[in-house]
Amino acid sequence: MARWGLRHLNRLQEALVPHRNAPLTETGRLRLARCVVDDGWPLRRAAERFQVSHTTAARWAGRYRTLGVAGMSDRSSRPHHQPARTPAVVEAEILRLRREHRIGPLRLAVLCHIAPSTVHRILQRHGQPPLACLDRATGEPVRRYERARPGELVHIDVKKLGRIPDGGGHKALGRAAGSPNKDRLNGAGYAYLHTALDDHSRPAYTEDLPDETAPTCAGFLIRATAWFAGQGITVERVLTDNAWAYSKNTWRQTCHDLGISPRWTRPWRPQTNGKVERFHRTLLEEWAYHRPYTSDGERMEAFADWLHWYNYHRPHTGIGGHTPASRGTNLAEQRT
Repeated sequence: MARWGLRHLNRLQEALVPHRNAPLTETGRLRLARCVVDDGWPLRRAAERFQVSHTTAARWAGRYRTLGVAGMSDRSSRPHHQPARTPAVVEAEILRLRREHRIGPLRLAVLCHIAPSTVHRILQRHGQPPLACLDRATGEPVRRYERARPGELVHIDVKKLGRIPDGGGHKALGRAAGSPNKDRLNGAGYAYLHTALDDHSRPAYTEDLPDETAPTCAGFLIRATAWFAGQGITVERVLTDNAWAYSKNTWRQTCHDLGISPRWTRPWRPQTNGKVERFHRTLLEEWAYHRPYTSDGERMEAFADWLHWYNYHRPHTGIGGHTPASRGTNLAEQRT
């Protein structure tokens, strides 16, 4: 019993070693095996020297004699015979459904009458990426890109957001009580959040504007360019969708006056402008719908603090957990 416990303790220690040069990684195993095979050490002496059991020392010495250095690597724990493995016909059907319909493990499990965990393992075994990494229209892996320097490309888009009546809307009061408050709104019932986001460093500049007409979009571009210039970023290109305002001569002339080259996404392909689209999703989750607000003014007051936090303090997973400020030319010096 004691020998069994020591053997399994040694295996556990081997699995938990933190770096390649620790004992009984590939390097440690090779040293142990060479002491026994090449230098003629007794097994028990080598086991004591490397703080492992006699059985462990014998195993690595035996593999070294048979396979050499290649035998020091870990082997798969998969059994040689798997009588309960999913039949190849079922696996082929799962892959066909995945390829043709692009659906996840749960729906595939229902269609094929097996467990979702089994479907997940089959997809992993055949190298199928998660659906989030695929383009739904084509089924091809999403090609991610990033510009080499700040300002080389700035994404611009507009998010239309319903305004909150004084006293609160349905999120604060419930739909029955919140609906009558809609009558208290004056003018348009929507806020138009115009956003410019740098492709490389990811800082965002956003304004709440009354509409998305060509003059409004052009004015926003002028102010956004000035804001980026204040951060040490010179805007070279802007990328927008094919909305009416961005196709007018007003937009083209403003870009020309600012020395900016305009670019447009392919029709019906919002993924091309995906960075600013993802920012708007984050904006909704972490600010607009983060808590119930009692008025539109209260929500907009909270926006400035949220945007500052996003630019200077929030870790961004798309850039390795860094903040947008850490990637900008001068953004890190603007923190106050």
